[in-house]
Amino acid sequence: MKIEILGTGCSKCKKAKEIIEKVLKQTGVEAEVVKVEDIEKILSYGVMVTPAVVIDGDVKLAGKVPDEKDVRKWISQ
Repeated sequence: MKIEILGTGCSKCKKAKEIIEKVLKQTGVEAEVVKVEDIEKILSYGVMVTPAVVIDGDVKLAGKVPDEKDVRKWISQ
């Protein structure tokens, strides 16, 4: 599983990464977590507002920080 956090490095983007890493640690799920800051790459997903979360190429959320419940649901699918 590859999880990409799209954002330019703002505090919300950092918080999104922290939450995702916390849930992965709690659940024991293995995933590659990548921070994407390249604007062209972010736009290639059709994302206009960050932070955004992409799991295995599928945009799950854009424009807000995910909550732990959402992250758990996404990684269990």
